[in-house]
Amino acid sequence: MTSVNFYLSRIHILGAIFVVVSLLAWSADWSGVVYVCPYCRLQRTVIGILGLLMMFRSLHNAITVYIASVIGFMGAHVAAAQNFMGWLKINKGTFEFKDDLYIDPFLLSGAALFAIIAQVWLLVLSARSKTKS
Repeated sequence: MTSVNFYLSRIHILGAIFVVVSLLAWSADWSGVVYVCPYCRLQRTVIGILGLLMMFRSLHNAITVYIASVIGFMGAHVAAAQNFMGWLKINKGTFEFKDDLYIDPFLLSGAALFAIIAQVWLLVLSARSKTKS
């Protein structure tokens, strides 16, 4: 079993983990632990929606891949734009990490970018492997 097959065989579990992460992030937003950020809200919503799609392997087909790609690329674009704002501050010499690193937008947007791209890839590969079998 290749490393990709390891993750594909557990895609529903990974999807559930992503949904939990999304819900935890939303609960932090609703409880006021983190500040209101439209970039972050979109990213956590996309991670949750893609997580739901990952949980239902029977839905992994061309239409789901298309929907996941559109939603995922929108989320990835927003995450990349937010992360790029951090790089602009680095170039200007004004960048500072937040006191609480767990709410730093530069780090969180980078993590969201990695998560969203991984989710889209896994959904694409899952649908592809389903058509081969």
